[in-house]
Amino acid sequence: MFDNQREVGRRRRQERVRKKVRGTAACPRVCVYRSLKHIYAQVISDESGMTLASVSTLSPELKGKLKKGKGLEAAKQVGQLLAELCKEKKITKAVFDRNGFLFHGRVKALADAAREGGLKF
Repeated sequence: MFDNQREVGRRRRQERVRKKVRGTAACPRVCVYRSLKHIYAQVISDESGMTLASVSTLSPELKGKLKKGKGLEAAKQVGQLLAELCKEKKITKAVFDRNGFLFHGRVKALADAAREGGLKF
């Protein structure tokens, strides 16, 4: 299916984490994806299969502010904006899905910024 061993390992970790992490309407799942150039975050209710909120470095709110779409600063901005969107939708508690990525660097910066914004993981 995948030729790249790094991608195979990430998919395996992703499936292992996804078995335990489920998002509900009261406590949705925050799913993070990072590419080489950008970082994306979605708030998902797995019960209804709907995305409640989504933010990325390509969002119109952030695109003008950021010099580059990658880096810790960009991840922090995405986390803050995600927390603001969740406040508007009255979401205070969520579960964090790192999507098979290690919890350090940009993924950790996004989670910390969302926590500072008022979202509880």
